[in-house]
Amino acid sequence: MKAEPGHFYAVGVGPGAPDLLTLRAARLIEGCDALIAPRSERSGTSLALGIVRAHLRGQEILEHSYAMTRDQARARGTWAAAADWAATRLEAGKSVVQITLGDPLVYSTSSYLLQALRQRIGPERIHVVPGISAAQAAAAAFQEDLALQEDRLTLMPATNLAAVAEALDHSETVVLYKVADHLDGLIDLLEQRGLLEHARLAFAVEQERERLIPDLAQARGTRLGYMAVVLVRTGHRDWEA
Repeated sequence: MKAEPGHFYAVGVGPGAPDLLTLRAARLIEGCDALIAPRSERSGTSLALGIVRAHLRGQEILEHSYAMTRDQARARGTWAAAADWAATRLEAGKSVVQITLGDPLVYSTSSYLLQALRQRIGPERIHVVPGISAAQAAAAAFQEDLALQEDRLTLMPATNLAAVAEALDHSETVVLYKVADHLDGLIDLLEQRGLLEHARLAFAVEQERERLIPDLAQARGTRLGYMAVVLVRTGHRDWEA
C-alpha cells in the first residue's frame, strides 16, 4: 500500500519502540504529503511523532493538541478542527496520514478524527492501518498468553470497578486500560478475589520510561500516568471433550 492523492490513512505506530512500526505504516508515513501527530494538551511533545521521526521526509506536519476530557463536545470540537485541516489538503489532492500510539481502533484518538472525516469525504478514501497495541506489548513483555483455546478475553477501562468485578466473573483474561487513577481500588478488588498474584502491570511498555511490575501488590500507592495496563489471568476454560 502506498499513500494515494486525496486519501486519508489512520496509522497505528505501536506502543513506543520505533522498530515495532509495521512496514506498511513506515511506507505510508514516508510517502504521504501531510501528517497529523496527536499530542495531549498535558504534554509538550508528541510521543507518536518521536516514534516515526526516522521516516519523516519533509511532510507538512500538524502536531495536534487534543483534550483528554470526558466533555464530549469539547473533545469532538478539537477533532473537528483537525478534520477540517485534513479535508482541505485531501480536496487539494494531497495524501494525509494521522499517526497514533498503539492501534487506531483501540481507545485511540483516531476514532474521533475518523468520525469527523466520514462526514466530509467518502469511505473509499479512508483507510485504517493496524498497529501493535499496549495490551499485546504488555503480554509479550511478561510472556503471558492472552487467550488459549476456549478462553474469553475482555479488554476494558478500569474506570468502573463494579464493571471490572463483573468481567472477572466472565473472562479468563481481563486487560485493563486507564488504570492510573484507580490502581489502589483495583488492587483491593483483586486481593478480595484472590487474584492479586495473577495480575501484572506494565507502564509505558516499549518506551524509555517502561516499568514492568509482576507483583501488583508492590504498586499500591504508586502514581502512574495514563499509559498503565494491567493484565489479570483468572484461569483457563476447560476445552477438552
